[in-house]
Amino acid sequence: MPRSARSPLLLAGLLAVAGAAHFARPRSFDPLVPRVLPGPPRGWTYAGGAAELALAAGVALPRTRRASARAAAAFFVGVLPGNVQMAVDWRHRPAWQRAAAVGRLPLQLPLVLWARGVARNAQGRS
Repeated sequence: MPRSARSPLLLAGLLAVAGAAHFARPRSFDPLVPRVLPGPPRGWTYAGGAAELALAAGVALPRTRRASARAAAAFFVGVLPGNVQMAVDWRHRPAWQRAAAVGRLPLQLPLVLWARGVARNAQGRS
């Protein structure tokens, strides 16, 4: 299978693993929810996990791949404030945790570009 054919499936797999992790270990994700959002963080954690699982399914299916990959790109932009929140909140943690929190920030751009590339290369309309 050529790399371009694997790319959507790898993106779908990443989204599925991340989405499932929101349900398996929600306490790990609750602190990422920006405090300006209404309601308890756990609801946002579950909503984010459900969104990632839905996006994974959509990206995996050729018929919905283009629209879902575009939505995934927007989702990756949308979760950037949570990653910024984590970097700010973790600035007094041990060095390895600070590095992990700050290291997440530049990863958003490649994720957005990857999802946009999957959308661009998708066949058909969606």
